[in-house]
Amino acid sequence: MLIYAKVRRMCGRFTRFHIWADIHRMYRLLPASEAGRNTEARYNIAPTEDVYFVTAGKDGSQQVRTGRWWLVPWWAKEMPKAAMFNARMETAETSGAFKDAWKSKRCLIPADGFYEWTKNPEDGGRDPWFIHMPEAQPFSFAGLWAHNDNLGVTSCTIITMPAGEPMAQLHDRQPAILAPDAYDAWLDPATPVADVKPLLSNNLDGDLQFHRVDRRVNASSRTEKPNDDASMIGPVNPL
Repeated sequence: MLIYAKVRRMCGRFTRFHIWADIHRMYRLLPASEAGRNTEARYNIAPTEDVYFVTAGKDGSQQVRTGRWWLVPWWAKEMPKAAMFNARMETAETSGAFKDAWKSKRCLIPADGFYEWTKNPEDGGRDPWFIHMPEAQPFSFAGLWAHNDNLGVTSCTIITMPAGEPMAQLHDRQPAILAPDAYDAWLDPATPVADVKPLLSNNLDGDLQFHRVDRRVNASSRTEKPNDDASMIGPVNPL
C-alpha cells in the first residue's frame, strides 16, 4: 500500500459533470419534468457554492433542492465563520450545528467525483487527486440540510467518516458515499435516530479509485482565475 503525506482538509471540492438524466435515474424525483433538467457540467465545485441535493418528498417520492454547500443552522442569526461544509459522523448527532438536521433533515448530494490533496515531498506543494467510482459513475454523498428563515438561506453539508481502503492511502477520513439501498432510510425523517449512524456503514467507499491530477484544480471557481473544465480530472504522473 502506498502512503502519501496527507493534507488535513477533507472533501473540500467535488464534481458533478454527468447530464442530469444520468443522475435522475438514481432517485424517484417528482415532478416528472425533473428528468429533463438542464444542468451545467461542474468539475471544481467549492464550499459556499450552490449545489443540488435530494430530500424525501411526498408519498414516497424524492425532491431535488438547491442550496449553499456550507450548512447554516436554522437558528443562526449570521453566516457561520467556522467550516461547515463537512459534518463528522462521530459528532454530528450531538453537535449544536448539526444535531437537528441529523434527526430529520438528511439528504443525498449527487456527485461523480471529489478531490483530496497530498503534500509533495520534493517541493512541499499540494498535489490534488481525483477520486471516483469505476467508470466515473455518479453516486450520492450522505448529507444534512437546513433552511434558515432569519437569513433566507437553504444549505447542506457532506458527512465524513474514518477512511478505509483505498482512501486511507490519501487521507484519514472520507466522505460517506451511500449505497442505493440505504437511500430511503437515510432520507426518511421517521427513521429512528438510533438507526441513522449504522446506515453510513452501507456505503460504496471501498469501490473508490483515484489518480493524480494537475495542480490547476487548486484554483476553484471562487478565485479570480477559476479552473472548472474537463481537463481538471485528467491524470498526470506524480512528480
